[in-house]
Order: sequence, then structure tokens, then C-alpha cells
Amino acid sequence: MRAAFIPILLVWFSVAGEICTHAQTQPPSEAPGVKVESGTQIIDGIAARIEDDILTESEVRELAAFQQLVDGNAKPRVEVIRELGDQWIIRGEANAAKFPRPSAETVEQAYEQFVKQFPSPQEFERRYRAAGLTEAGIRRMLQEQIYLSRFLDYRFRPAAQVDDKQVQAYYENEFAPQLKARGESVPPLEDVEDTIREVLIQRAINDRATKWLDQTRGQLKLDIKAQGDSR
Repeated sequence: MRAAFIPILLVWFSVAGEICTHAQTQPPSEAPGVKVESGTQIIDGIAARIEDDILTESEVRELAAFQQLVDGNAKPRVEVIRELGDQWIIRGEANAAKFPRPSAETVEQAYEQFVKQFPSPQEFERRYRAAGLTEAGIRRMLQEQIYLSRFLDYRFRPAAQVDDKQVQAYYENEFAPQLKARGESVPPLEDVEDTIREVLIQRAINDRATKWLDQTRGQLKLDIKAQGDSR
């Protein structure tokens, strides 16, 4: 079964700054648990059909649970399914290109950094258990996230060109004003130029990836099933 994870465009390039805020301020809401009917636990089902493949209810639950862990809440089921569809598109391209998977060491480093965004390891464990996740599941989702993020970077970075004027404009219009608003000193441009350039490159990568997904999504058939309908 494919691993489910947060939408790639929203996470790997932005999660470092966002998780810290949410993880330390947002209490977990009720976990998106497994549906139970007449005393029988439904292990899995078909959430959607995409081309000749399927997206499962367990994938939807896992992604929703991870969103809950990061943001304190999960998106509606339909949105989660559509995000899984986008990830299906990216995964197919990455697999076709035989793009290499991240090493176990890389995944472990990402996991350690992820845990550090929470107030304590104990709080992290409490929250992921409340969300219905496991350590193994989180590692699996991070591995997939890194894989697809790196593929998008590989595919779109060559065309994501940033010139000096763009760097200067970002410094003057966004970077410096944000620091001043927080009462912090503004370093000279030459000290932060490389960082700003990378931020702008990542924006360009995201923009190009989003346009590509919009075009590709329109060519695919995604049939979302009502919850409990596995036909």
C-alpha cells in the first residue's frame, strides 16, 4: 500500500517554520478514528478510484491524522482525497523516472528534527498517539514526503531562475519589513543574499509544480466514493 502524507507542496518547503508554531500551541483534537458499524471494525475500503488505481480509506485516515498532528486539525475528507490524488500524480512521475529513494539515515534525521518541533518527546508521543499514528507510520510518511519533495526540486529547479533584482526586492519589501515589525535588527543584504535566493527559488519551484499539477489533474479521472461505499 502506498504511504499517505501531507500535500507535498505545503510541507517540505514550509514545514520547518510552521510545525514549530503549531506543535507548541495547538492541542490535538479528537483523533480521526476507524469507523465502526454494528460492532464490526472496518479495516479498509476504497475512498476513490484514480485512473486504474485506488486510494484507500486507510490512506485518507493516515493523512488526516498527520495533518492533525502538525496543524491541530485535519482537512475535510474530500480535500484529503484530492491531495492524495496530487501525490499519486507526483509519485507516478518520480517512479517512472527511477528517482532514488531517500536513505534510512536521511529519514531518521528528518524524524529527529520533526520530534524537536514539539515541546518534548513525551508531548510528541502523546499527540501522535492521540492522532492514531505510530512512530513507524510517521517515518514512512516522512520518507515519502522527502522522496516527492526531492523529485519536484529535481524536476523544476533548473527552470527556477532568480536574478539579483528579485533578491533585492524581496529584501526590501518582505525580509527587512518583517524583521523591523518584530523589533529585530536587519542584517546587510550580503549576509542573507544566499538564503533569500533559495527562498525565491523554492517559491518558483512551487509555482511551477502547482501549474504542472493543475494541468495534469485535469487530464485524470478521479472518482471519489462516499464514505463506506467500496464499489
